[in-house]
Amino acid sequence: MKYFFTSRISFAFAIVVLSFLLSSCGYNSLVSMDEEAKASWSEVLNQYKRRADLIPNLVKTVKGYAKFEQETLTQVIEARSKATSIQATPELLNDPKAFRTFQKAQGRLSSALSKLMLVVERYPNLKADTQFTNLQSSLEGAENRLAVARNRYIKSIKQYNVKVRKFPSNITANIFGFSLKPNFSVENEEEVKKTPTVEF
Repeated sequence: MKYFFTSRISFAFAIVVLSFLLSSCGYNSLVSMDEEAKASWSEVLNQYKRRADLIPNLVKTVKGYAKFEQETLTQVIEARSKATSIQATPELLNDPKAFRTFQKAQGRLSSALSKLMLVVERYPNLKADTQFTNLQSSLEGAENRLAVARNRYIKSIKQYNVKVRKFPSNITANIFGFSLKPNFSVENEEEVKKTPTVEF
């Protein structure tokens, strides 16, 4: 009976010590930062979806103008199709190759939309169309929200990655499988940052 009581106390003490060690070695911080990164990524995905949802109506409105370049519309439609076909889940954050593929698809869509807005310049009737101007304004708002969401994601990933690499939390990260997450970057990043606009 005495041995049983002593072993229970030892076990309880070991649990308390282990809990203290885990909290002091950065485990809880890593969990919090991992969840923050996932939440930031979800917001980025929400904004990409919002932008993608605007495109069919934009294309439909633009198609109403018979002379409009079909090739430009096709590029936008294909880029949207490619961008929305990629399953963007929180797990994507742990697969750098899939993450880059997703980024490239979104970058192509941004480029196609920018080209569409430039071509619109040649069509004064389209620029004056109320439905088009409303959609354009919604698209600009979506692009702005997307830029803010990407910024938050970049900051949260930076904090998380620093914690994963910094001593002594890097030991905890290795033990519990917290690995570096890819940061958001895009080919032609300056071009992507530009909100598609039409000068009147």
